[in-house]
Amino acid sequence: MNQASRSTGGAAVRKQTVGQTIGGANKASGSKSRSKWKEYTALATVPLVLVLGNSMLVPILPDMERQMKLTSLQSSMVITLFSIAAGLVIPVAGYLSDRFSRKAVIIPSLAIYGAAGILAGFGALWGSYAILIVSRAIQGIAAAGTAPIAMALVGDLYKDGEESEALGLIEASNGTGKVVSPIIGSLLALIVWYAPFFAFPLFCAASLLAVMFMLKEPSSNEKPVPALEYLRGIGAEFKAQGRWLIPAFVAGALGLFIMFGVLFYLSDVLEKAPYYIDGVAKGGVLAIPLLGLVVTAYLTGRVIKNNGRLMRILMVTGLALMAAALGCGMLGYNKIILLIALITISSIGTGLLLPCLNTLITGSVDRSKRGMITSLYSSLRFIGVAFGPPLFTWLTAVSVMLLFGIVSGLSVAVMIGVWLLVRPPAKSGDTAGTNNRK
Repeated sequence: MNQASRSTGGAAVRKQTVGQTIGGANKASGSKSRSKWKEYTALATVPLVLVLGNSMLVPILPDMERQMKLTSLQSSMVITLFSIAAGLVIPVAGYLSDRFSRKAVIIPSLAIYGAAGILAGFGALWGSYAILIVSRAIQGIAAAGTAPIAMALVGDLYKDGEESEALGLIEASNGTGKVVSPIIGSLLALIVWYAPFFAFPLFCAASLLAVMFMLKEPSSNEKPVPALEYLRGIGAEFKAQGRWLIPAFVAGALGLFIMFGVLFYLSDVLEKAPYYIDGVAKGGVLAIPLLGLVVTAYLTGRVIKNNGRLMRILMVTGLALMAAALGCGMLGYNKIILLIALITISSIGTGLLLPCLNTLITGSVDRSKRGMITSLYSSLRFIGVAFGPPLFTWLTAVSVMLLFGIVSGLSVAVMIGVWLLVRPPAKSGDTAGTNNRK
């Protein structure tokens, strides 16, 4: 074989080798991308199930009162007791997830959550309020080990842009659940009023299987520390980072307090004269501001990556939008189209705020304490959800203008706190908040 032939043959081999290398890299990249989105999907089912377990029951409360001969207070406890139980137990679930593993808490929690849903269904079927209310308390306890721990798991699995993207998707999934759950509950109630109780465990089972088979938790070589030493470590974290963590926690709680409160207020307005909008139609109207939240939260999670400066700008912008929209509500609350538009703008502001907070908080500490920190944050969010509707109801009875003035003022106060105290580094990741330790 002459020199030209050998040269040509060598070039062909090199070209083939390079082609195989590029093809292999593309194949590996595509496989990694598919695997990542499988994990994202599994993670997104967890907050979705959490929301469905509560919000899906809201449309059937009037039927429950009639069929089981309950007072309004008794029927409201079906929702309230769930939230209180979850809020109290979330820190315990966070500690257990730090002590053992995230999936060791999430999987049993989903199983108990679904099983207690079946028991609650039988309580409704048998007309036993005692069984129903005890089952709802058990569901709340189990719910504590779902979405808050999934948020900590995201911090374990991903870094930088992937972490913020996954957390944005989780927040969007949470919002999606709020959009679809009243509609699903209303449609299921057309079969029989207690059907949502028995349908819910199917959603739990799907989420449980997704977490079991589509998520692989990274192993930890850290040895569990004694409970007292662990609590001292959490105290040390707050001593070092509390200057920005506490305002961040308050901002997250305020975001959900306002969102649930204004949606509850809008729901009440729609049901009364001159609108008389109820059922699925009302769910469709309420879906408008929630859709603003969902789309904004998802896009924010994709955009922020690990850009700390951008997160700070978006958090302040989100709170400014909330303050401006709610302030305008003082004058526009009696014009329904304008009111819906203003609430949607406020929800968009919340969608800018929450993914940034989630990313900063989950990245603020190492894996050994992340479960507790994210759980404490989630507890405050639950408190915001639980107190939003009753406080908005009370303030509405006093003065609607006062209501919108107060929540607008709170948004301004928290916006100033975030601007002054929450200062993430230019590139935020696992060291989010390190600039605040100085």
